[in-house]
Amino acid sequence: MRSFSCIVEETPPRCMRLDRYIAECLKLLSRSQIKARNLTACLNGKSVKISQILKGGEHLEFSWEETESPLLIPENIPLDIMYEDERVVVLNKAQGMVVHPGAGNWQGTLANALLYRMHEKKDRGDSMLEVCKTTGCRPGIVHRLDKDTSGVMIAAWDEAALAFLADQFKVRTVRKSYAALVHGCPPSLRGSIDKRIIRSHKDRKTFTVSDTEGRASLTHFTVIRTWGNYSLLLLRPKTGRTHQLRVHLKYLGNPILGDPIYGSTNRHSDMRFKNASLMLHAKSLSLFLPNCSERSKFTTKLPDRFKTILRSLNGIPR
Repeated sequence: MRSFSCIVEETPPRCMRLDRYIAECLKLLSRSQIKARNLTACLNGKSVKISQILKGGEHLEFSWEETESPLLIPENIPLDIMYEDERVVVLNKAQGMVVHPGAGNWQGTLANALLYRMHEKKDRGDSMLEVCKTTGCRPGIVHRLDKDTSGVMIAAWDEAALAFLADQFKVRTVRKSYAALVHGCPPSLRGSIDKRIIRSHKDRKTFTVSDTEGRASLTHFTVIRTWGNYSLLLLRPKTGRTHQLRVHLKYLGNPILGDPIYGSTNRHSDMRFKNASLMLHAKSLSLFLPNCSERSKFTTKLPDRFKTILRSLNGIPR
């Protein structure tokens, strides 16, 4: 059995059920896993059903049956390392690489590659195996990028560094910027998208915006350049919700080029880019490293898939 306890957020989404809070806010188990693993819960010391409605401020305790998962195997997968010291590693994740291992993806992930690199380093192997146990087989991974999003990421080499980095993400002092090629042009050259994000009731694998439900989400954007029906945007998310940038840009009416889930369904779209992959790239990451008093910033160049389309767009009148 595994257990977890916390204080429920003071302002959970209105009328949020306990099982939804665990799945969508804490992200420890999916709602199907909650049922399959016989989760039991207590609020303020009293046993409750998983359908219990939360008010905020309660002391939540719950436990569930753990299932055996495949052993994470270290794999010698090449990584584009931007910076590395004894505490952390910063890398430029390739498009197509899965970050977290999971059903159907127990090999070839960033976690597999990091575990191999940990074992290569003297005296790191044993300590990081323990980290794997405490973080769900995700060695040193603090944050994530979607499989088809490329760009800068940071991971930790020890538990103290992991906690230090995780705290910055939790209190939102990490500064992130993304480059995105989108359909159309936003209504203003600068702006913000302040819309809650909730899991879709129609397709539980996707998300959508809501005025009253879901988690508060904020994205700032700047239009860098436009070419006819396309624009290059710089995005600065203040929150880190799943699919946040993709969902917010779809809501704005400017879906990301090549997005297979939230992309444009306009049959009259430019057929030259019909085979484009997701044009979203984590361009920069700014935060404090362990034992450093000054903020560090890591910046990546636009990947080749961007450059190829940008060269083509330069021939289109603005």
